[in-house]
Amino acid sequence: MQQFENYESFWLFYVGEHRNPTSRALHFTGTSLAALCLLLGLLSNAWFLLAAPLIGYAFAWTGHFVFERNKPATFGHPLWSLRGDFRMYKLMLTGGIDAELEKSAKLYPPKK
Repeated sequence: MQQFENYESFWLFYVGEHRNPTSRALHFTGTSLAALCLLLGLLSNAWFLLAAPLIGYAFAWTGHFVFERNKPATFGHPLWSLRGDFRMYKLMLTGGIDAELEKSAKLYPPKK
């Protein structure tokens, strides 16, 4: 498992593990559906609370294993990965993800 000094150094690695646009779209979809499940769990049926992480991880891990062909950072850094997912989600909504991908590529060049 790769070690990082702080979250910011992890963040650039995390972004680099999400270069594939389909993988990022799957993460975005999974995070959106997980948030919806949390809301439904609080408002209607508690079973939705159990579904939230299952749905979120199913989409994210499909992105990693099928499209990125890498191991999810969640396995080594679960809390930073969750924080990174929310940050990536926000940047995808606001259009800032490309700049972060460029920064990441300088430290973690794409594998050939």
